[in-house]
Amino acid sequence: MRTSSRAARLLTGLALAGIWLSACDEPPSERAAPGTSPAGRLATGADLQDPPELVSHNGVLRTTLVVDRRKVWVGDRQLWALTYNDRYMPPTLRVQPGDRIELAMVNRVGAKLQGVTTDTNLHTHGLHVSPRQPADDPFISIKPGTTYHYSYQLPRDITPGTYWYHSHIDMYSAAQVAGGESGIIIVDGLRKYLPTSLRTITEHVIALKDDQVLGDAIKIYPLSIQAKTNRTVNGQQNPVIHIRPGETQLWRLANIGANIYYKLRLKNSTFYVIAQDGFPVHRIYSADTLIIPAGGRYDVLVQGGTGGIARLETQPFYTGPAGNKFPQANLATVITSGPSMVRARVPSLFGPLDDLSHAEISARKTLVYTEKTNPDRFYINGKAYNPNRVDFVSRLNTVEEWTVRNDTQEDHSFHVHTNQFQVMSLNGKLVDPAYSWHETVNVLRGQKLVLRIRFTDFTGRTLLHCHLLNHEDRGMMAVLDIIDGRSDREKGQNTDR
Repeated sequence: MRTSSRAARLLTGLALAGIWLSACDEPPSERAAPGTSPAGRLATGADLQDPPELVSHNGVLRTTLVVDRRKVWVGDRQLWALTYNDRYMPPTLRVQPGDRIELAMVNRVGAKLQGVTTDTNLHTHGLHVSPRQPADDPFISIKPGTTYHYSYQLPRDITPGTYWYHSHIDMYSAAQVAGGESGIIIVDGLRKYLPTSLRTITEHVIALKDDQVLGDAIKIYPLSIQAKTNRTVNGQQNPVIHIRPGETQLWRLANIGANIYYKLRLKNSTFYVIAQDGFPVHRIYSADTLIIPAGGRYDVLVQGGTGGIARLETQPFYTGPAGNKFPQANLATVITSGPSMVRARVPSLFGPLDDLSHAEISARKTLVYTEKTNPDRFYINGKAYNPNRVDFVSRLNTVEEWTVRNDTQEDHSFHVHTNQFQVMSLNGKLVDPAYSWHETVNVLRGQKLVLRIRFTDFTGRTLLHCHLLNHEDRGMMAVLDIIDGRSDREKGQNTDR
């Protein structure tokens, strides 16, 4: 078990180890959340505020998201940002398996900013939903002054965990996500796998967002990944997280920024991973650090120590000679205090085992990452993204094996829309199927990742890409068409390379 566990941890991060309105000049208050009205703002070092929640009722979540440019609190300062519902850290959408989400998106961005389009759209990152209109179609553009009515039907067997939503507008995804257009989605159901004694534990969203500054605004374009960036948790600057000695909490760690990596560490503490990218693990594993690429998520159990103060930090991280050096940064202060609790035993087994190791493989595909500089351009199989070209075709109700090869001198992540996938091996080393499911993984420079993906429920054109959005916007994205098998549209396409 230890050998395969090391391979998984190398991968799992991935790869772990080598994987409300504000328009006022008053200083922020110690009592309320960032982006709120003058009576309720949050200053540096204030208690962590979980985002407000929009919760489904009777199987339906009906809500509205308004995209606008507003001056709000971002960390410990006021900046012009791209907001959802007037917030830099917008509401969490909380749903149950089998629910329907009816979401009206209103675009009120009135003028071009820093050369970025005023069009926008919405991608429900990781959700297993239809890629066709009016659901998770990434090819649409919502014009300023208009409203688009999204409708997503969640399957009853959708996996519980943490997902997120963000803009996916062609060529400017990085700009709009960096500007603030990102929020959390939670599909309930993880707690049913926990022992009864742990099903009512405290839960926190730990949404990691970062910003670069240009005057009194968030800089959105052009973006340099290497530039100095300010990192926030739920839009707050170094918030305080309280935990009692021996207490077990559920933290939903999510990197919902555009481009940067986090190498998370909580001194003298351990992360017990129970879900990855919205997929429960079969066997819980522990990690002292978690490497989370842009778009990645981990649901973890954290237990309070004997008392005192510790820093939740991101440690220095290097993505290669052609990549970036990310410095250490403090993210939050964790204070362990109060009456002690009996430390719970973290279970070993968790969710059901889903393993494609012995599945019949209908096709094999190879995806190769390459790039060039001056100017920076990024490619999949030698081609830059073209929304009018289908690059890959796959059949519904089949399992395929894909090899993702990173032939560059920097790390890249890999994300596919619509369906999650099982990582089978990294550089020939098998990954334990007990914790091998993802939909956003880090592929180290010069390395090769083999995955298997099962196409179920939905057909239509969708996307796969590097989730460093600068790289996606500059070409490292491809179109995948999932067909029902009764069509010959796949003729001449890349079905077996």
